[in-house]
Amino acid sequence: MKAVFALLFSVISFAADSKKIVFIGDSLTEGYGVSRELAYPSLIQKKAGDKWKIINEGISGSTSSSAPSRVTWAMKSKPDLIVLALGANDGLRGIDVKTIEMNLRKAIQACKDSHTKVLLVGIKIPRNYGADYVKKFESIYPRLAKEMKVPLIPYLLDRVGGINELNQTDGIHPNEKGHAIVADTVYKAIEKEL
Repeated sequence: MKAVFALLFSVISFAADSKKIVFIGDSLTEGYGVSRELAYPSLIQKKAGDKWKIINEGISGSTSSSAPSRVTWAMKSKPDLIVLALGANDGLRGIDVKTIEMNLRKAIQACKDSHTKVLLVGIKIPRNYGADYVKKFESIYPRLAKEMKVPLIPYLLDRVGGINELNQTDGIHPNEKGHAIVADTVYKAIEKEL
């Protein structure tokens, strides 16, 4: 009986030591077009086992305008790290880059004010949006990371974006193979932070 209690206590203690990570993103994070279990946050959970507790708060269609309020809400669960992966829908809608940057800055500042680590995740948009807009949009992420001294994944879909066999027929959302690669990219970045 003592052995059972000792084992139970060690399991509870191990779970209590797990780092809590909240992913705040859009359809790329939610896992549009694949089962929730095969979206990259779930794949990261499988890789991490009990050392991390992953909470996927990806919402299809969401833009950076929701970032500050979503971060504030996420703080209630006292995460150790917030992975902020927003802006793709802003870019596809041609939203002014200053507005996108302001929204992301507010979200990052909310994390800093709560002494919560944040990992910023960059995104790229199709070239047909015009060279000037594309350049301004894609410069948001490295500029914010440098200015606010937060780590950056330069491109969420690194080694996935634009590769037909790793994406769904819409050419935007990763398929199961694509999510597996995204999971590897993000997992390595999180390991450096935690």
